[in-house]
Amino acid sequence: MRQLQLLLLILPFLGFSQNMTNDKLQEIYTSISDSINGQPGGWQFHIKEVPLISITDENHNRMRIISPIADSNSLNEELIKAALVANFHTALDVKYAVSDGVLWSVFIHPLKELSEHQVKDAVSQVYYANINFGTTFTSTSLTFPGSINNQPKEEEKQKEKIEFKKS
Repeated sequence: MRQLQLLLLILPFLGFSQNMTNDKLQEIYTSISDSINGQPGGWQFHIKEVPLISITDENHNRMRIISPIADSNSLNEELIKAALVANFHTALDVKYAVSDGVLWSVFIHPLKELSEHQVKDAVSQVYYANINFGTTFTSTSLTFPGSINNQPKEEEKQKEKIEFKKS
């Protein structure tokens, strides 16, 4: 009886496990991007002329989607501070980060736990964090509650959704 109860308790969670792979990512990126280059484990693709890069490591169960925004040396203190505030309030699942002299919008996650919906949402958030840098600093229309000095006006908030092309 106890074994049956345990099985009934964990059974619903077994259906939620994901198994994202490089092959599945390639299918998703190909279906949503305007153009794509690369091979499983490393892709460069464009959405509405914005470059994105995805890098994975299946052995270590890691992946990232990144998009270059600006030369980090060209950023003033006000923009850097606004990006740090956005990382807490408006960037949500993506973050602004600097590496090798470039400011990036970045999504980092364990690979195999991702669903197709989460990958598409991550691409969308990386894209919007890129194009909204310097204005609303948002990756979605949501804002995590808190005090933000430069709260965007309602009409400035992102209204557009990425419409992924159908394959």
